[in-house]
Amino acid sequence: MDILLLLIPVSLLVVGGIAWVLLWAAKHGQFDDLEGPAHSVLMDDDRPPPAKPRDKDAPDA
Repeated sequence: MDILLLLIPVSLLVVGGIAWVLLWAAKHGQFDDLEGPAHSVLMDDDRPPPAKPRDKDAPDA
């Protein structure tokens, strides 16, 4: 039973530390855009897409 006098304060410190880390992350924008970095990897092309050939018979607008 004496171990509870040690484990309860230690567990409260751990829970407090986890809560502090989560609040810090939320305050500093770590959860703002979860999908942007994932999509930017897919859309990261070094070369521009090739130009579409123009139809020579089409009138210019």
